[in-house]
Amino acid sequence: MRKLIASTFVSLDGIMQAPGGPEEDATGGFTQGGWMFAHAADESLDISAAGFDGKDRELVLGRRTYEIFDAYWPYQPDENPIAKIFNAAKKHVASRTLTTLDWNNSTLLGNDVVSAITALKAQPGLDLQIIGSGNLIQSLQAASLIDEYIVWTFPVVLGRGKRLFGGTAKPSSLRLIASKVSASGVVMSTYVPDGDIQLGTFVEDAPSEKALALRKRMASETW
Repeated sequence: MRKLIASTFVSLDGIMQAPGGPEEDATGGFTQGGWMFAHAADESLDISAAGFDGKDRELVLGRRTYEIFDAYWPYQPDENPIAKIFNAAKKHVASRTLTTLDWNNSTLLGNDVVSAITALKAQPGLDLQIIGSGNLIQSLQAASLIDEYIVWTFPVVLGRGKRLFGGTAKPSSLRLIASKVSASGVVMSTYVPDGDIQLGTFVEDAPSEKALALRKRMASETW
């Protein structure tokens, strides 16, 4: 079975919207587009080594990310190495609204994206890689279909915007299998799923009457 890998850039507070430029995605009045630009000259950010260039993988894209990529990568110079890879790669696109795709080697996944990705993972071939596509990541994380997360956390706080994980995220543990910090402070981490969250408590003694009363107020949401 081939792996499904999610690759994303995020801010310290988990925002993944429009890292590349002000005009990339201003949905919801987002005004901080291009927030990773200050780190562009950091030579220790190895895009290829982290898999963000899509090399030797098939791409899985949400509709919004597909449209952003489709309007950009086919129009880059032939000598652009990432454009060459993206344009040639097989692309699987999740969309309920698009009926045709102009970008070469692109196919629609259909209305049931969970079933479609499950079937793709069972087929022989290259590993599958999600780039961007926050809504799609959230849907596939909830279905426990993502095998690996490559997350680059940039030392910025954005305050608002589209987040990597939202309120519908499935509670689960992740295990860190690789980590590196760039010269400019970007934390480059790779995680794999590690089962359910193991809950516990540091409170060893019996709770006080005040603590019990406080818990009761919390439970009734009058706290």
